[in-house]
Amino acid sequence: MLFLKKLCLYFSAFIPLYALLIIKIAVQIINKNLSVNVLNTCLLSILSLLIGLGILGLMLCLNTGKKTQIKVITCKNITENHFLGYFSLFVLFALSYEIEYVYMATIFALILVFVGIVYIRNNLFYINPLLNILGFSFYKIEYTEVGLQSSSTKSATIFYFGNLKPNNTYFADLTTFNFNLVKNK
Repeated sequence: MLFLKKLCLYFSAFIPLYALLIIKIAVQIINKNLSVNVLNTCLLSILSLLIGLGILGLMLCLNTGKKTQIKVITCKNITENHFLGYFSLFVLFALSYEIEYVYMATIFALILVFVGIVYIRNNLFYINPLLNILGFSFYKIEYTEVGLQSSSTKSATIFYFGNLKPNNTYFADLTTFNFNLVKNK
């Protein structure tokens, strides 16, 4: 189950790219620059499936039941350190790749597989442009758990919707694979 969750989170990082590619193919078909053929139909179907799997991955992670009350001691927004690397990949594929050719579709699939292996093996789930587009920011925090008598300071990397403030109490889903969510309630 954990691997499936990680795989779906990986797919979610590319939802904006998949949507751009679907739009590109659809516009080219509407403008009669492309015909409706097996490859284009398969590409549209696979890209739609990947969007669905990505949404499923986000839903699995956003709706977890494990919550710990924490007090944030320090926090630093580090979203910009990770976002632009993926943005260039989006531009590369969406603008310059002619994915309607079999060889380009094959290269696209291989690049996604290679990036996916690195992404999942190294738990790079914090690199997710979709979450940033949706309003989440990525923070490095130091915190203590509320309610523990001897609560030592711990550190984590988390996603938070909006602006996280130090010296406030939040509810956190602190998992073990770099995809930690913090909520107000």
